[in-house]
Amino acid sequence: MQNIFLIDHPVVQTKLTELRDYSANHRQFRELLDEIAMLMTYEVTRDWPVSPRPIRTPLEPMIGKQLARQVTLVPILRAGLGMADGVMRILPDARMGHLGVRRNEETLEPIAYYQKLPPDIADTEVLLIDPMLATGGSGSAAISFLKKAGVKSMKFVCLVAAPEGIEALHKDHPEVPIYTAAIDRQLNEKGYILPGLGDAGDRIFGT
Repeated sequence: MQNIFLIDHPVVQTKLTELRDYSANHRQFRELLDEIAMLMTYEVTRDWPVSPRPIRTPLEPMIGKQLARQVTLVPILRAGLGMADGVMRILPDARMGHLGVRRNEETLEPIAYYQKLPPDIADTEVLLIDPMLATGGSGSAAISFLKKAGVKSMKFVCLVAAPEGIEALHKDHPEVPIYTAAIDRQLNEKGYILPGLGDAGDRIFGT
């Protein structure tokens, strides 16, 4: 598959296995999700551009490096919020936008219900985050909203992806890279990922 990046680091995979386990309660699930999102951020941001920054060490002046552009984190509500804190620990100066996209449980089609983005989001690096890439409907709709806002540089970051969702996202937005910790087997008839990790939103918030 093109433009799909699998983050298979042993520590990420260990924590993902613990997160998948049905016996993990919502506190454990949130903690693991936070940790995995933080660890994945290192790989996701590896190719971002940097610019020079003159500083003075305790011994002498030097030219260091810093991120060349501001960062905007956009979680897809509501489950995407579960990854936000982990990413923000690595990128504490990032701003946060919000996109509310849910799927119709009968048609599985995405429905947008909320959008709040920084006014200059088009001039920033954007990470669109959601724990699950299932049918791809919500992710594709969210990317379309961001494109309408002028975003040119974005990445989609999830924990678990289904082949069907990857295919749908690549069909609609082939230039947007997908970063995931796992590519699972398939979707079931209700659009849930198998083996998956259940309903991420319910497990995060204990609903």
